[in-house]
Amino acid sequence: MERNRKRARDSHTMMIDIVFPPDTNHLDTMFGGKVMAVVDRVANIAAMRHARRPVVTVSTDRFNFLCPIKTGEAIIVEAFVTWTGTTSLEVYTKVEAENLLTGERRLASHAHLTFVALDENGNKVKVPQVIPETDEEIQQYKEAQARYERRKNRRR
Repeated sequence: MERNRKRARDSHTMMIDIVFPPDTNHLDTMFGGKVMAVVDRVANIAAMRHARRPVVTVSTDRFNFLCPIKTGEAIIVEAFVTWTGTTSLEVYTKVEAENLLTGERRLASHAHLTFVALDENGNKVKVPQVIPETDEEIQQYKEAQARYERRKNRRR
């Protein structure tokens, strides 16, 4: 049976929220763990939109914090499926900080997360292949095989 195919754009997911004091540390910047939790949640939605199945996070590739997100700023998280294996999906996430008074945006972080799709019994299930269309989607797709190989080598 041939797997069906879906466009990467159909998984695109975005979340925007404002950073309040309970979200921040003693430096008035968002806790790194909170940023990671938001990224995981948004990436999970993107993966489920593609698979139309429950998914679980398997790994996160290099989560670098490039700049802080301050109290009163917006956190903007975008995600889309970049590549699929038989049962796994790679999702690219981009995090931006926006000064809501000036409109200035800064890249705060980016990462690739891997998910596995599950059936109703918790067993791995096949996922549709992804079809990249935009320049960004095509570039992510082209680089995905090398990321997959690095993840595989780390597991060994």
